[in-house]
Amino acid sequence: MYADDIRAYRPQNEQEETDKRIILDYVDRYPDTVLTRQNEYAHITSSGFVVNADATKVLMAHHNIYKVWAWTGGHADGDGDLLAVALREATEETGVTHVRPLSRDIASLDILPVWGHVKRGKYVAAHQHLNVSYLLTADESDALTIREGENTGVAWLPADRLTQLTNEWKMDHVYLKLLHRARVLLGLE
Repeated sequence: MYADDIRAYRPQNEQEETDKRIILDYVDRYPDTVLTRQNEYAHITSSGFVVNADATKVLMAHHNIYKVWAWTGGHADGDGDLLAVALREATEETGVTHVRPLSRDIASLDILPVWGHVKRGKYVAAHQHLNVSYLLTADESDALTIREGENTGVAWLPADRLTQLTNEWKMDHVYLKLLHRARVLLGLE
């Protein structure tokens, strides 16, 4: 169960300790809606930070709403298997077919603010994503495919220039933390 996986996660810094506590409190308070967008204040999302075999590149999609290069991921939409959500989103958003987890364990917990925006002609109020991240790897030779309505580009970005290219300073610390953790799992750091 997703809540047990979150409880089992061992925070690696103060931010993760705090976010874990808040996420679990929210899960306990709203067990019937936390996995769905019905909960308009905050809900569970799952992201995949996808690296190539030697973590020199990161697979990113150019996000339609925010107009930035971003990791893959999405809403749980009722699915408590958050690793499966991260894998599915990586495939759907990029077209890669050979994506797999570097580890089945959660790589990071982060509460991410979402500004109000219009999606598919409907206003979505500002809210929080209670995000569970996984480290994934994919085959660079897989064909990449844009997902219309979601992104305008898909590319392997060089890891050493990642935060310069993503142009989303609010996410720099998350991306750099996950890149480091991927490299550790691969025995590169």
